[in-house]
Amino acid sequence: MNWDADRLRNAFTGFFVERGHTPLPPALLIPNDPSVLFTIAGMVQFKPYFTGEASPPVPRATTIQPCFRTVDIDIIGTTARHSTFFEMLGNFSFGDYFKELAIPYAWKLVTEVLGFDPERLWITVHESDDEAEQIWRDAAGVAPGRIQRLGAENLWQMGDTGPCGPDSEIFFDKGERFGDPGGPAHGGAERFVEIWNLVFMQFERHPDGLQSPLPRPSIDTGAGLERILALLEGKDSIYEASVIAPIVDEAARLTGRLPGSSPEADVALRILADHARAMTFLISDGVFPSNEGRGYVLRRVIRRAVLRATQLGVAEPVTLALCGAVVDLMSTGYPKLERDRSLVEKVVAREEESFRRTLRAGSLLLDEELARGLPTIAGEVAFRLHDTFGFPIDLTTEVAAERGVGVDLAGFEAAMGEQRLRARQGGRAQRGDVEEERAGFREVLEEFGRSEFLGYEQVSSASRVLAVLARPAGASFENVEGESAPDGAELLDVVLDRTPFYAEGGGQVGDTGWIEGPTGRFRVLDTTVAVEGVTRHTGHVVSGDLEAGATVTASVDTARRDDIRRNHTGTHLLHWALRQVLGEHVKQQGSLVAARRLRFDFHHFAPLSEAEVAAVEDLVNREVIADEPVVVREMARAEAERTGAVAFFGEKYGEQVRVVSAGSASVELCGGTHVHATGMIGPLRIVAESSIGANTRRVEATTGVRSLEEIRAAERALQRAAASLRAAPAEVPEAAERLVARERELEEQLRRVRLAELADEAADLARRSGGRAVVARRDRLDQGAMRELALKVREQEGVEAVALVGSPEGTKVALVVAARSSSGIDARTVVSAAGPLIGGGGGGSPELVTAGGRNVAGIDAALEALAQALGAALGAPAG
Repeated sequence: MNWDADRLRNAFTGFFVERGHTPLPPALLIPNDPSVLFTIAGMVQFKPYFTGEASPPVPRATTIQPCFRTVDIDIIGTTARHSTFFEMLGNFSFGDYFKELAIPYAWKLVTEVLGFDPERLWITVHESDDEAEQIWRDAAGVAPGRIQRLGAENLWQMGDTGPCGPDSEIFFDKGERFGDPGGPAHGGAERFVEIWNLVFMQFERHPDGLQSPLPRPSIDTGAGLERILALLEGKDSIYEASVIAPIVDEAARLTGRLPGSSPEADVALRILADHARAMTFLISDGVFPSNEGRGYVLRRVIRRAVLRATQLGVAEPVTLALCGAVVDLMSTGYPKLERDRSLVEKVVAREEESFRRTLRAGSLLLDEELARGLPTIAGEVAFRLHDTFGFPIDLTTEVAAERGVGVDLAGFEAAMGEQRLRARQGGRAQRGDVEEERAGFREVLEEFGRSEFLGYEQVSSASRVLAVLARPAGASFENVEGESAPDGAELLDVVLDRTPFYAEGGGQVGDTGWIEGPTGRFRVLDTTVAVEGVTRHTGHVVSGDLEAGATVTASVDTARRDDIRRNHTGTHLLHWALRQVLGEHVKQQGSLVAARRLRFDFHHFAPLSEAEVAAVEDLVNREVIADEPVVVREMARAEAERTGAVAFFGEKYGEQVRVVSAGSASVELCGGTHVHATGMIGPLRIVAESSIGANTRRVEATTGVRSLEEIRAAERALQRAAASLRAAPAEVPEAAERLVARERELEEQLRRVRLAELADEAADLARRSGGRAVVARRDRLDQGAMRELALKVREQEGVEAVALVGSPEGTKVALVVAARSSSGIDARTVVSAAGPLIGGGGGGSPELVTAGGRNVAGIDAALEALAQALGAALGAPAG
């Protein structure tokens, strides 16, 4: 039979469907599980079923799951079987069957469906698992001599915590050509290749290292598609299998290095192919390059690929073409890749361009350091590469290791630690002991229970004061609108048994308003969650007093709440519209929903164009004009996910969730306050769009009356501009362009005049000097003009070198040294004699150096030092 990836996927799935398994779609590579960064196995999406946290929808399942692991990233390309990205074929039993069926199923599929010779298969079981060994012998018919017992190698766990258990593995013997005999326990690693792992999920590992039995022993198996396919196709390596080989071929085309041309080239080609698959799937699933978490791992994968291509002498971009090859090859099995092709290509192209700039800058310093021939790169040099040039420490380590040089990682960490300490000291909060403050609120919770929130239905309530807690003496506070307690007023936190005030959360700011009782009136400046279950109202007494036990009326500032509601529902529609215009990769990274404005942060790889901003605004405002109902429902989380409600990775949701549907467009999980119909939002206007980090954009917008105010302000500014330009408002752009063109023309004329003056002055300086070197003081010239003057002096006949020093404005020093390349003078050496005298330094090339300092009093001494240095270099005094 002629095997390929599609046929293998179908054969595996069909086998288990015939045996009562439900085929389920693969999960994203971003798991909804904080204990792991990526989907590292087929069972990750089923973890709640194994632990008993949720009920499985079916008793048996089968999947083809893309996976990503970095545990072997440092050896990728050096072996025939390892990769970071791979497809895992899996069958699962959620308490339905156990070893008694899992083992015979695996043996039957491997030997009868896939056709592997039983005489070339080996089995390993855990040293304590008598039951598994017996089933392999009696039910599957494996000869006892081909079953080996291992220790930790046959224990599987998802991570430091989570489901785990003993496992049993199937190995294929590739033959004597690939290593020593002895089975997987004693033979060659490249000879005996693991193709399937059967995990007998029996325990859950806890943070303290202890294990407890799972409620229902289950089965989790994983077979590597690439390894099996390579064996079925008679290939020695997974990189020769038809599911990867075309990508290796593309890497060979881009680099001009054929497989087999050299061991170094083979490793590089394999890394390029593997990392191309990884980056393509990661980006398609919503990971973007950044400096932390998943984004950092993706950035490292892309940079490793680019670095390998660079080391093979490739100066042109490679990742775009490599990822295109991945999409071409794998979109049949994963159609989403074709839909995301443009997104993937844009992200990798931008990241590679950025990294190549980093490589050019950092490589110079790294090459200089490696050229010194020292056995170790100093920690402070590695830190400077990281801090100044953005050169990752793992990249420095990798490049150095290839040259047989180590890196002082302890010194690097020490420098990093000093930087973190400075940051902590600079940003240390001035408030009192936070834990001590929280302790007071925990006591309120223990005595009175949770605060009851009434704010979804009402904005005023009769409440009882449970506690009045004073902030530390001298504490200050300012809310998002800039309102604070008057001078001399004591800042207090008030806890009520029930409250209509919304506590800050989910990006929405806390409510403000009033708490009024028979003995006093209290201004609420902000509302927050003090500890889980306790809402605190922060503010100050306006009149009288407020005491625990008092019955009061709590009233929200309704006008402000209405503005916030408009902005919150507007944010939902904005999120929906951004996904419509830019793509489904747009995912919320943060938000601020306040009264006067809204802010929305999201993953995207480029600035929004004017047309994209307009398209987003148009989509939102069409929904506003439609005036459709905003419906809020509470439902089980699983049901919410089936409706397509947008949830956010990293957010914690309970089994019951609140789903907000803004018209027919937007459906999100949300605990905030909203308008009752989209028409109540009023016009939404995007007022700003910017970058706040790698591949993260920020949009700021207004709604309702605030949008009208923005429009009127823009109109007033346009009228003022029109009056100043003596043009009609519609003619302002053309009039402004004419004015700018005229200004540029005048600036060019002025520049030519200045250059002529500098040329005259240069000739005068050379004539007065009368020597091969010119040293002079020139004040009231900025460094740019001084540089131009020095270059023109150097052009004068008979002048070999020139040094100019002066003070542009009386408080700083500017210094320039220029030398002809034929003079043999190194301008950097000359400047080094004068730099300390002016309290500074600089840099440049042997022909031109610019420097600066703050010691104006040292100029005369610097002139003398420069004259001596140039005189010594030329063998004659400088004039």
